[in-house]
Amino acid sequence: MSRIGKRPIGIPSGVDFKIENNVVTVKGPKGTLTREIHSLMNISVENSQILVTRPDDQPLSRSLHGLTRTLIANMVEGVTNGFTKGLDMVGVGYRAAKQGNKLVLTVGKSHPVELTPFEGVDFEVPAPNKILIKGMDKELVGAFAAVVRSERLPEPYKGKGIKYEGEVIRRKVGKTGGKKGGKK
Repeated sequence: MSRIGKRPIGIPSGVDFKIENNVVTVKGPKGTLTREIHSLMNISVENSQILVTRPDDQPLSRSLHGLTRTLIANMVEGVTNGFTKGLDMVGVGYRAAKQGNKLVLTVGKSHPVELTPFEGVDFEVPAPNKILIKGMDKELVGAFAAVVRSERLPEPYKGKGIKYEGEVIRRKVGKTGGKKGGKK
């Protein structure tokens, strides 16, 4: 049995959990999240804990078991605490700014890049080279962070670009300035 799938999910106080026709709705202090779950998964609530079980040991059921449990756990975590993804900008002149509801990036292109966050996602710019993306849906927070990062991916020679907080960029050694030409 799946080690992740068999762990129960605790329902914190102030969180309302409903399941109707394979549609899970979680309502909490930060808002409401809804997601359709695969029909093979059995979801039950016992003693203020959510249990996800699978009907058999078929490969599809096994693969969906841990996934379903993790998706529901992320929904519960999102409506109680929310998720935050940090981005660091490395490079001379690279900076970010918040103008209204838009994120404006200066990343070495001929023009500043303006990005509008997805619905339900918010961001902060605590420093010119730091961006914090926040929201209650982990999938949307990660997707918007990936969009921002894709504007200037970190390069392996000097490490310049937009990288995730804590991401380690594997550095390459640059070319050496040897002699040009062939035989002498």
